[in-house]
Amino acid sequence: MNRNAMFGSTSHGQIDQRNAKRKRSTSPVEPSRTTGLFDSPVTWTGTFGSLSKQNGSSLAPGPFNFGASCSGAYSSRARVGKPAPDFSAVPAVVDGVFREISLKSYKGKYLILLFYPLDFTYVCPTEIIAFSERLKEFQEIDCEVLACSVDSKYSHLAWATMARDKGGVGNVRIPLLSDITRNIARDYGVFDDELGHSVRGLFIIDPKGILRHITVNDLAVGRSVDESKRVLEALQFNNEYGDVCPADWKPGAPSIAPTPDDSREYFKLHHK
Repeated sequence: MNRNAMFGSTSHGQIDQRNAKRKRSTSPVEPSRTTGLFDSPVTWTGTFGSLSKQNGSSLAPGPFNFGASCSGAYSSRARVGKPAPDFSAVPAVVDGVFREISLKSYKGKYLILLFYPLDFTYVCPTEIIAFSERLKEFQEIDCEVLACSVDSKYSHLAWATMARDKGGVGNVRIPLLSDITRNIARDYGVFDDELGHSVRGLFIIDPKGILRHITVNDLAVGRSVDESKRVLEALQFNNEYGDVCPADWKPGAPSIAPTPDDSREYFKLHHK
């Protein structure tokens, strides 16, 4: 089989985006912050127009404006190319009922693990609904999606049964994991001690339980389902054929055989 044939192109309708200027407001739940994953616990402090690292090293000032001083500590056991941090028997809401979920139950499939700050907020329901509505697309390519926050299973249940036009995620199709101990978010390096909840982390775990992809968004910005699926398909393509995927690769696009001679052929054709 041709290595590009297994992945068909998916067309998506254009979304009519209406941009309106709105007066900016400050939210205690989703403020603008700079976040990231670090090899060891690091505290970042921000002030108007500057950022510094509080572990003995320095960082040049950058154009950061948090609107107020803020700090957060992150530590992580999550490493790309290494086994994903395990969790077991964690409470969850699945199809409107309480269940317990373990990471090992996803062995043999890809998993998108989606951390979000809190139920009943603003950006979070848009992300959960977006991934939920397209769950079948992920399942068709052997991937499940699991959302996780620090809320209790009772909060998840209330949110999952609330109508969407009232801020709920009614009829949500993806499980909502209750990380009420904060242990999972801490293990994956996305828990903010100051805010008391996780930031927007997204992790792709392969069928062998190996962590293959990490992204972390600012709290004010939702994630793209299309981009998450694109990265997943690129990882699957690489696993299947061994070729590597260039920038903005999509199913059906040329890939690169990872050898000096073959890669030169790609550059000759596509970067004249």
